[in-house]
Amino acid sequence: MPVSDLPLISTPPAAEAALVERLRAREQAAMTEFYDRYSGALYGVINRIVKDEEEAADVLQEALVKIWHSMASYDNSKGRLFTWVVNISRNLAIDKIRSRQHRVGSRTQGLDDSPAAMRQAAPDAFRPEHVGLQEITSKLVPEQRQVIDLLYFGGFTQSEAAEELNLPLGTVKTRARTALKILAKLIR
Repeated sequence: MPVSDLPLISTPPAAEAALVERLRAREQAAMTEFYDRYSGALYGVINRIVKDEEEAADVLQEALVKIWHSMASYDNSKGRLFTWVVNISRNLAIDKIRSRQHRVGSRTQGLDDSPAAMRQAAPDAFRPEHVGLQEITSKLVPEQRQVIDLLYFGGFTQSEAAEELNLPLGTVKTRARTALKILAKLIR
């Protein structure tokens, strides 16, 4: 996230230094003040990354605990408190979306969200970039179509598709490359 997109937190340097010292002294009231001052901005940064309010709240709580336990490592000569806590929060949010549990959970779909249901859904599910593509992919051999469906319609990475299909990564890449060559000829 660019620095220009971060919410503006204006804390006078003297007040920030006093807050840091109180946090280092483990004052609970200091943590309450810290929370009141910074939690909204941190939650916004985290929510932009994880894109789920409940997970963002969980990551915020994890970030606050980490900040509380790591105050001794904060060095004000390297940057402002807000910059330091945003980096901690951002890194935890990125770790969350990279975690296997998050990836699996985000791929697990209810029946209403299944690809079959989406094809039969109302016009709000309409995706112009997919018009006719699934019909064209039906001309591929099943192994190639399965890979293309996961990569382009399912949003999987090649590594995730290999894991999902229980295939070597090289096999997935070869099938995808071959399928794309065939599709390029069919689209022309």
